[in-house]
Amino acid sequence: MTAHRLTRDQARRIIVRAQLLDADRPGDVVEVAEQLGYIKLDPTATIAPCEQTVLWSRIGWSYEPGQLTKVVEIDRLLFEFDGAFRPMSLLPLMLPAMRRWPERESSRQWLDANAGFRTDVLARLRADGPLFASDIPDTAQVSRPPDGWSGSNQVPLMLEFLMRRGEVAVAGRDGRHRRWDLAERVYPQDLPEYDADDADRLLAARRLQSAGLARAHRYWSGVAKDTGEPAVVEGSTVTYRVDPEALAALEDEEPAGRVALLNPYDSMLFDRRRLEELFEFTYVLEQFKPKPQRVYGYFAHPILLGDRFVGMLDAEVDRDHELLRINAIHEFLPFEPEEHDMVRAEIAELAQWLGVATVER
Repeated sequence: MTAHRLTRDQARRIIVRAQLLDADRPGDVVEVAEQLGYIKLDPTATIAPCEQTVLWSRIGWSYEPGQLTKVVEIDRLLFEFDGAFRPMSLLPLMLPAMRRWPERESSRQWLDANAGFRTDVLARLRADGPLFASDIPDTAQVSRPPDGWSGSNQVPLMLEFLMRRGEVAVAGRDGRHRRWDLAERVYPQDLPEYDADDADRLLAARRLQSAGLARAHRYWSGVAKDTGEPAVVEGSTVTYRVDPEALAALEDEEPAGRVALLNPYDSMLFDRRRLEELFEFTYVLEQFKPKPQRVYGYFAHPILLGDRFVGMLDAEVDRDHELLRINAIHEFLPFEPEEHDMVRAEIAELAQWLGVATVER
């Protein structure tokens, strides 16, 4: 198939629309999750946790944090897996790979060596679940040493393994603490069945739909070389894959742009090379840099205006004084008066959503 030829403007429009960052805002949490494919969880909350700012940056003022809890824990329209909330419609496509897990030999050996421990954990959940990891005794026969992410207690590790196998699931949260239960009591039991090949193909298509335009890489982007249609973008040497529906939508009238303040872990920022080639934006997360080496701030939020990245917002919430402290608004190029007003208005909306006032240092 002959590759579609796109201008950078067209490529950016496809991506911004796919990420629900154009002027046509989505209506609710489930609509966002269905389109993006996942809403990442991260505890860093200089302004608000990632899962909350991702939703606010799409939905806007009508989004309330309790809406996410409701669709996850009560409606069961989203489920938590591998550090993100995902739409339940993706679960049937993920189950074949979950049933094959683990593929790594060392993980299989650890599970085999801890067969009794696995039985204990499942039995405890069946009898008393949902439970926090701290409620479950560690009866591991073989322990893995702490690795910087997990401690010596083997229960959290076993629960993570069993989640990846589709045997247990996160039933809810108390803050950052997860409540675990048997997957059969959390996930719907009338899900459609897919064989592995069909599931992989459909999952790749969903991932391309979320990206709009993506580089093919089975493990990294989840988009296969035959997913969607080929596309080349002016000035780029990469052959991308483009979602056919997103390509067709280019014929629609171009919507007005808007400002979006993006959490550093937002999925829009995932592909750094795509950001550089198509948006001319070199993004570096400075969270793990020594303070003297930071340019924009510890957890600065990129500012998207229309289909251009125009600056970085370095801000933090001071809950004790009910303030959103603006440390700096870094402008890549001096803002035009209208751009200045749009960015300031979005920051004011953010403060109102957070229930705080703004103050500049």
